[in-house]
Amino acid sequence: ILHAKYGQHLSSHKEMKERELYSHTNKGGRPRQHLLSLTRRAQKHRLRELKRQVKAFAEKEEGGDIKAVCMTLFLLALRAKNEHKQADELEAIMQGRGSGLHPAVCLAIRVNTFLSCSQYHKMYRTVKAVTGRQIFQPLHALRTAEKALLPGYHPFEWKPPLKNVSTNTEVGIIDGLSGLPLSIDDYPVETIAKRFRYDAALVCALKDMEEEILEGMKAKNLDDYMNGPFTVVVKESCDGMGDVSEKHGNGPAVPEKAVRFSFTVMNIAIAHGNESKRIFEEIKPNSELCCKPLCLMLADESDHETLTAILSPLIAEREAMKNSELLLEMGGILRTFKFIFRGTGYDEKLVREVEGLEASGSTYICTLCDATRLEASQNLVFHSITRSHAENLERYEIWRSNPYHESVDELRDRVKGVSAKPFIETVPSIDALHCDIGNATEFYRIFQMEIGEVYKNPDVSKEERKRWQLILDKHLRKKMNLKPMMRMSGNFARKLMSKETVEAVCELIKCEERHEALKELMDLYLKMKPVWRSSCPAKECPELLCQYSYNSQRFAELLSTKFKYRYEGKITNYFHKTLAHVPEIIERDGSIGAWASEGNESGNKLFRRFRKMNA
Repeated sequence: ILHAKYGQHLSSHKEMKERELYSHTNKGGRPRQHLLSLTRRAQKHRLRELKRQVKAFAEKEEGGDIKAVCMTLFLLALRAKNEHKQADELEAIMQGRGSGLHPAVCLAIRVNTFLSCSQYHKMYRTVKAVTGRQIFQPLHALRTAEKALLPGYHPFEWKPPLKNVSTNTEVGIIDGLSGLPLSIDDYPVETIAKRFRYDAALVCALKDMEEEILEGMKAKNLDDYMNGPFTVVVKESCDGMGDVSEKHGNGPAVPEKAVRFSFTVMNIAIAHGNESKRIFEEIKPNSELCCKPLCLMLADESDHETLTAILSPLIAEREAMKNSELLLEMGGILRTFKFIFRGTGYDEKLVREVEGLEASGSTYICTLCDATRLEASQNLVFHSITRSHAENLERYEIWRSNPYHESVDELRDRVKGVSAKPFIETVPSIDALHCDIGNATEFYRIFQMEIGEVYKNPDVSKEERKRWQLILDKHLRKKMNLKPMMRMSGNFARKLMSKETVEAVCELIKCEERHEALKELMDLYLKMKPVWRSSCPAKECPELLCQYSYNSQRFAELLSTKFKYRYEGKITNYFHKTLAHVPEIIERDGSIGAWASEGNESGNKLFRRFRKMNA
């Protein structure tokens, strides 16, 4: 015990001596200042001995890394006093993970939360003032980050150079009206249009997909130094939008309608030996995320002159790219890309407009074949695709020049309803979304007619028909929670076309026989629908694909017998397409659903929202 006490006594003496070594004896004069309140020079002077000791330790133990030793000491001192938050922040700063967000992240936050520039700036200023730290980045940093994400950032080259297209690659957003030689007598273009140059936009999309392309090559066991040529298949979509009015009308006087043209990279393949290996395939071809906007104009899609004036340069670029190869650096190697363009994301109204056909009510019912409404109603199923862009151009030439000196009716019959110059090449196809909507509209009418028992007494007044519609709407709202709509939407169409809806409608119909007919009609339709809705019917619904021809013939039989009152001598455009052309298109393209306009329609929703937010 004595020995232990003596040991303690000795150690306390030692501590006193050590303390005397370091403690500064202040004999009079001004009071000693705290280390942090000194100038940098005075701090250096006071700590010179400690610095020398730390340096000696660092050289001996840590390979001369004084910074790491001091840093660790400081962090340990903070954590010893439970200042963990400050220690974490300091550690983050030292590792280069500052507490501020990256400008690209700030841009994503601004866009995803639909903030306008001024709203974002307010938030940035407030956060900076309150926290004293620059967590969000200023607007100019966001604009710089945005440049790298928009077309016109990456250099590229075309071999041979594109005809009538500048070789300058630093082209971002351009005015859609640029290059229009307008004289005072010309058609007045009252529109605002913005677009990217088509080739620059494609390059930007490919650079965004760089990782997927290189991963795809690895997955197919291809050497990553292969330079191509890669074949890129592009889906094009174009759609008009009504009612895009602003919150407050202080902008220029433009139509409150808009037209959007966009594209989606659907797949990329590379020739390997004698076969073509697909290294990329878009798994969600109808998502707005892969649907890249190309041109946006505040104009009416029915205004043919404005539409052609603004889309013509874009189409000229597209034509030039068909006959040329793109040279683009990817993964550090210059690679070659060829493009195949497929215009499939158009609704029937726009297809007819850009391909020079008569409007939807025309006797020439179809944009894929030459059938008239009467022929299509007599032969519901057996038609093949005959129309094409090249044929439409030839027919327009005949319509324009009338080489056989025929009367208007004879000439119209010869050109099968082509009466204007086609200016955009589309692929003769069916748009799955509008097919859904068109067919649902027709079923909605059939339901009304069944309620009114039109099969017994076809001659009914308009008021009576209106009454049936009100009965149906009220019942659907009550039973199916379906609110009546001015125009049929995709969501309404999806809900309407179901067995539950037919069950509900049958409650309003007295005759059992009609119940059976309606139920069978809907059942057949629901068996056909997945075939043209799915992105890959051969994988997703092979049985229904095999049964399609049988189901469509049975459906046609029902229309011409049980529903003869509506389909004698006439048929709707989309019923004809659904019954007659689906198998042939699937044989040609592998799918109808994947090539639909749905992605573009989703993009419309975003555009509307941005316009309302003034973003």
